[in-house]
Amino acid sequence: MRYHLVTLGCPKNTVDSEHIERELAARGHVPTVRPSDADLLIVNTCGFIDAAKEESVDAVVRLATRKHEGQRLVVAGCLTQLHGDELAREVPEIDRWFGVEQWDAIARYTGGAPYDIPETRPVGGRRVSAYLKISDGCDAPCTFCIIPRIKGRFRSASLGSLTAEARRLAAEGARELVLVAQDSTAWGEDLGLRDGLAGLLRELAAAVPELPWIRVMYAYPGRVTPRLIAAMAETPQVVHYLDMPLQHGSETALRRMRRPQRMDRVLAQVEALRAAMPDIALRTSLIVGFPGETEAELDELLQLVRRVRFDHVGVFTYSPQEGTPAAALPGQLPEGEKRRRRDVVMRLQQEIALEKRRALVGTVQQVLIESEPPAPGAGATVAGRTYRDAPEVDGLVLAHGQAEAGTFAHVRITDAGPYDLVGQLSEEA
Repeated sequence: MRYHLVTLGCPKNTVDSEHIERELAARGHVPTVRPSDADLLIVNTCGFIDAAKEESVDAVVRLATRKHEGQRLVVAGCLTQLHGDELAREVPEIDRWFGVEQWDAIARYTGGAPYDIPETRPVGGRRVSAYLKISDGCDAPCTFCIIPRIKGRFRSASLGSLTAEARRLAAEGARELVLVAQDSTAWGEDLGLRDGLAGLLRELAAAVPELPWIRVMYAYPGRVTPRLIAAMAETPQVVHYLDMPLQHGSETALRRMRRPQRMDRVLAQVEALRAAMPDIALRTSLIVGFPGETEAELDELLQLVRRVRFDHVGVFTYSPQEGTPAAALPGQLPEGEKRRRRDVVMRLQQEIALEKRRALVGTVQQVLIESEPPAPGAGATVAGRTYRDAPEVDGLVLAHGQAEAGTFAHVRITDAGPYDLVGQLSEEA
């Protein structure tokens, strides 16, 4: 059987789709790029915010309207976990829907007898960066978030399964392992471990010594402990980069969000990270337009951005989610005002990011090459990333010259924008 899989949403969904593909491969099914060539159409949906829901529904409807006789349409993931029955009623072309993490059930539905496949069999070709989902679910009480309803209680993957998966991904050719979770810093708590992420980083580095980069995403504020900072600083494979979604800079706004509210502790964590790793790149996510957000609270958020000078900031307008406490809060802001506030924060961050990027002009940076030029020649250009940039969410380095994807190259930086760098491949180290 041939299948066509569409994956929407965050990197954690990407990992789930890879699980689906391995289950399908174990039953002899093969992927196809063109939906018209497939016997089975699969959409792995996202249901986190309204825009993601709309994108998921649009993808399902698009495949449903083009579905031909003999094809089956399967929908899975976060959106169907909450609204599967409703979606199936609205789109009668859906043959079957599944919730989250029902990879084996999807594979059984497709038919075919399972058989053993090599652990190192790649799905979808060679990978340069790979996601390792270390846990799922969430116990945090954030008033704006629907994830606990979708994913359930927090649960860690076992150390053994994670080291085995890391070895498999490295054997497939991954040069970077990106650790993802709803809260990566909570890993191991349900297993009786304290400060488990610090130990996990050291264990992964020992399990795959040939893997050059290990990156941590989604560190919860307040959980960045001295032991974790030490593990990052002392483990050469762990890149000096941390994603710590703060959501806001005002303690009163954070109180309504039920997020960590002591900004002095957050700033102390940032200072400790920079003291241990002066070259660390920091990313955060912020929400503007949360119910009741005042101009004074917005100004506090801007002060945080100015003071910390993050390398990367994702700014999102608040989107009310049905069934969450924040959706019923007074003081809901108009969409136009939310967008205005987002633009104010983004303009400030772009100024900071541009200044930081321009400081790299004239330096030689180590770059993980992700794409090769389509043809050799004097005008050939490759694309890659420094350790300062996470895949899919941060910037790129565009370098003149030729290099093979999956290799590390030295690039002399010649120009910079707020997101991307431009340079020339160099023999200098």
